[in-house]
Amino acid sequence: MTASNILVLYAHPAPQRSPVSRRLADTARSLPGVVLRDLYETYPDFDIDGKYERALLDDASLVVFLHPIRWYGMPSILKEWMEVVLRPGWAYGDGGHALRGKGHWLVTSTGSPEGAWGVDGKHGRPFADFLPPFEQTAALCGMRWIPPLVMHDAAQADAAAVEAHVAEFRQRLEAYAGAPATAPEVRHGA
Repeated sequence: MTASNILVLYAHPAPQRSPVSRRLADTARSLPGVVLRDLYETYPDFDIDGKYERALLDDASLVVFLHPIRWYGMPSILKEWMEVVLRPGWAYGDGGHALRGKGHWLVTSTGSPEGAWGVDGKHGRPFADFLPPFEQTAALCGMRWIPPLVMHDAAQADAAAVEAHVAEFRQRLEAYAGAPATAPEVRHGA
């Protein structure tokens, strides 16, 4: 895999209120060969160009889904993007092999501290219990599920924590850019 094969799908409905997400998007944008798609900026009317987005996916070996977890899922534009772009016969189903073997990496943030994600926490479930829709999307499309990079309590994070998170994101993006397609840090979707 080379850096020119990384596609970052950035979906934040209020980026001005998210210094973490903005910094991650700016970092991805600054790396040579990484294509960053700001979905809310590109498609303010939600009129997604499926053919163009599929062409970008054709050229990608790693697809990064960069967005906050909002109401226990993805932002609405990303859901619309999936509906328009991930077509049967192309992404999955009979003849749908376009994404097979490509990496699927979720990079996300939450507004709650890590301790809120557990049986005794505010959300009543561990954070991992909210990942099956993402994992299943990867599996349905034959993509390699890469364990997510998550920043909990992002709105309350201090500058040092944000810097450390952004540095880890950069380091992992650069590592994936140079890694073979069967790198040991990835696992196949179930």
